[in-house]
This record gives sequence, C-alpha cells and structure tokens, in this order.
Amino acid sequence: MTLTSRVQSVGLASALALLVTVMPASGQQGEDQTAKPGGAPATAAPAAKPIPPMQAAPTTVPGRPDVPNAEVEKQLRNVAPPPFGLPADQLPTAQLNVPKGFKVELYASGIPNARSIRIGDKGTVFVSNRLLDKVYAIVDRNGKREVKVIASGMDRPNGLAFHKGTLYIAEGTRISKLQNIEDQLDNPPQPVVIYSDFISTQSHGWKFMGIGPDNKLYVNVGSPCNICEPPAGTGHLRRMDLDGSNPEPVVRGVRNSVGFDWHPVTKELWFTDNGRDWLSEDLPEDELNRVTRHGLHFGFPYCHQGNFTDREMGWGRSCDEFEKPAALLGPHSAALGMRFYTGKMFPSQYRNAIFIARHGSWNRTKKIGGDVIVVYLNKDGTVKSQEPFLTGFLKNNSYIGRPVDVHVMKDGSLLVSDDYGGAVYRVTYGTSKVAAR
Repeated sequence: MTLTSRVQSVGLASALALLVTVMPASGQQGEDQTAKPGGAPATAAPAAKPIPPMQAAPTTVPGRPDVPNAEVEKQLRNVAPPPFGLPADQLPTAQLNVPKGFKVELYASGIPNARSIRIGDKGTVFVSNRLLDKVYAIVDRNGKREVKVIASGMDRPNGLAFHKGTLYIAEGTRISKLQNIEDQLDNPPQPVVIYSDFISTQSHGWKFMGIGPDNKLYVNVGSPCNICEPPAGTGHLRRMDLDGSNPEPVVRGVRNSVGFDWHPVTKELWFTDNGRDWLSEDLPEDELNRVTRHGLHFGFPYCHQGNFTDREMGWGRSCDEFEKPAALLGPHSAALGMRFYTGKMFPSQYRNAIFIARHGSWNRTKKIGGDVIVVYLNKDGTVKSQEPFLTGFLKNNSYIGRPVDVHVMKDGSLLVSDDYGGAVYRVTYGTSKVAAR
C-alpha cells in the first residue's frame, strides 16, 4: 500500500487508462536475461549509465478505474510524512506501548523518511529513505548520537545490506556500494555502482535488500502496478553475487515485498508481501511467506492470500497452483520489514520468533496496522500464533507514526524505524540502558 499506487489508482486512474499501452519488449528486461551475468562493471556513480525512462504502470481494465464512490474515497487518503521528520519533543515516544518488562525509548531523530536499518561491524546504524535521495549513519560522538549523511543524490535508496565492511545500497534502478564506510564516515567516498539492470518504475520501484546465508545479495523487484501481469523482469525476488554478477530470480508471483530474512536454524528465506488495493476493505490480506525451495510461485496476480482468485486476473486459474502463505497479516496492513529475533536480551519465548513492522493501511476507511507484531513458529517451521508487540502509532484512526523496519542489535535490543516521524526507536527488556550496544 503506497502513496504512488494511490496516486495512480485515484487521481490519475482515468487518464492513465487511456494513455497506457503495451510497453515495447526493448524497454523491458526478460526473465531469461536475469539468469545471465548482467551486473554492470564496477564504476563510479558519475560514470554509471543513465537512469532509464520511467515505465508507465500497466492496467488490465482500461477505462474502468477500480475505485469506490466519491464519498468513501474521501476517507481513503494516504499519509504524507512531514518533509523533515518531527523534532524529538514532538515524537510519540511516551504514547507507545510494549509488553510488561519491556521499554521503548527514542534512539535517534532528525532522519527524514527513515526506512531500512542495517548495523555495521563497528556498531554504526545505517538508515535509508525512499522519498528523498540520502542515506544516513547514526554515530556516537562523546556519548551523544549524531546523524550524518553518507550518500546523497540517489534514486529512492530504500534498500540496505552490510557485509564485511561494505554497505550496499539498492536504489530504484541500480545497486551501489560503499567500501570501508565505517572508517570514512566523515569523508565518505562516492558510491560505486555494481548492478544497473532494473527497469524504472514509480509504482513499487523501490527496493529492499539483504545478504543470504550463501553470501549473495537478495533484492525484491516489485510488480509495477496495483494489479496486472507483471512485465518481464519484475514481480520476483532476485539474487546475485556480491559484485553484481550472475543475477537470477529466486521466487516469483510477488507483488511487493519490502522485508525478508532467513531463519537462523533452517536458513530458509521468509518474506512479507503486500496485497493488492481496490478489491474491498477486508480483502486481500498481506502475507508472510516461507521459501522451502527456490523456484516457487506465490500467486500474484492470479491468487491472493492463498485462497482467493483475483476477479480480474484469476479467471481460469486456481489457488492450488501456487504456494500458500505461511500466515496472513491483515488486509492492507502494509507489512514491511521483518527480522528473526536472534538476541539474548528478550525472554526465551522470543528466540527465533519473527518481528514484523506493519506500516499501516491507507486503503481502508478503518485503519489497521501502524505497529510491530511478533509471529511465533512451531518446531516444524509452521506459524503457531501472532500477537501485538509495539503499538500506539495509530490513534483515533490517524497515524502519529508509521513503523517501517526492525533490526536486532548486538546486545539483543530491537531497533524500529518510523518514516513518518523521521526517527528510530529502541526496545529493551529489563534494566538495559539505551546507551548500551
């Protein structure tokens, strides 16, 4: 559920329906191309190839925007974050709720549109954004935290990954890296582009990224639409070598995953996926998916939530053709970042459980989400239950904050980013102090 998809679906839907045509094959990246070594040679950012032109979002129902009546439409508005975040004294820290024994405190503020979180080997907390062009580092200086810009002029740098001193940044159309960045925070180098073979799309064009147990980069390539047959080279999770070579799809049938992680024991990949808009208030639910083997198809655009065929794209298809979700996470809840809990600070019941940030719905008159939930697993890897963990961002059907990502610190505490407030919060258990690492 995104502002861009809302703009396309409501404000411009009728006009776009008349203008959108089938994109020429030369402007798309075929699936067979992603399986070949396609990463661009490492070059400095100024020498990288130009960003390709933005592709229009496909539609399957020209001339019929799938929107409710005008009265209901007034209640369906996305939440534009303050352009520079909120001052620390205006953040809702005191209104946030966690279970008994836990404590939530402000870790850092002044990070506009704070999105993905990664932690460096030396404890630096890196934070991305999607609406602006910058990547930030939170550093300790003489007992105080400072927020530093370490990269700017980037194209929706939402995805981050860190490995052996190198920070990888996934932009809308390319992946860059900053080597030895923790030793150069005061004078960061220019990002070096390692991969630039994504088509340019506004809808779901930003990326999430991680490094798997196989030491490969994994990145989502969202479907550039609300509901459509995804153009070749989209609608999947892709992996590649750390130099950008040997890209290949891992799983398909993905609408827009903005969070994934690997089980600490089984090493299986799990990911969240956002369901389509404009179907109903209560359908479909967002998904938590488990990848038991590569090559699986998770249903988009034909089947939603494992049991509901799409009314436009599902004719002649069955949900039995596709992999079922491991759990449903609420209709339009915008489930984003997720991490397995691998720390030792929290009680033992949380070990290897999954924390998921739900950004919160906009495509509902009665909002849900705007929280962090915890999902518990059975010994066989199936989902046992889920429950609220960090709440309070949704008040009186309005957001005072919107969680995006979660990350386990080395001491076992949990960081949570909020792109509405431009802040990062830290959840601890027991008597641990916020200053601890």
